Amino acid sequence: MYELNGIVYADNRVPMLTVKSVRPLPEYKLLVRFSTGEEKKIDITTLLSEPVFKPLNDVSVFNTVYVDYGTVVWNEGTIDIAPEFLYENAQ
Repeated sequence: MYELNGIVYADNRVPMLTVKSVRPLPEYKLLVRFSTGEEKKIDITTLLSEPVFKPLNDVSVFNTVYVDYGTVVWNEGTIDIAPEFLYENAQ
């Protein structure tokens, strides 16, 4: 149970998962640091065939990855991956 803005909630408060930092690695992998303090690697090659991720096949575009409002993004925010997806699928 917790209170937020004068409202009492019965469940446990789970902090929102965000990305704190990201670094591109060779072979379309990312090194991601999460708000939990954990650091994980994820291989995103399986996503590259999806239409929205096709621009990332260009290594120079892939390497421009950055964090914006706790999310991994490319191309001025037109391409992003949810922190939850990264966390659940990373090693």
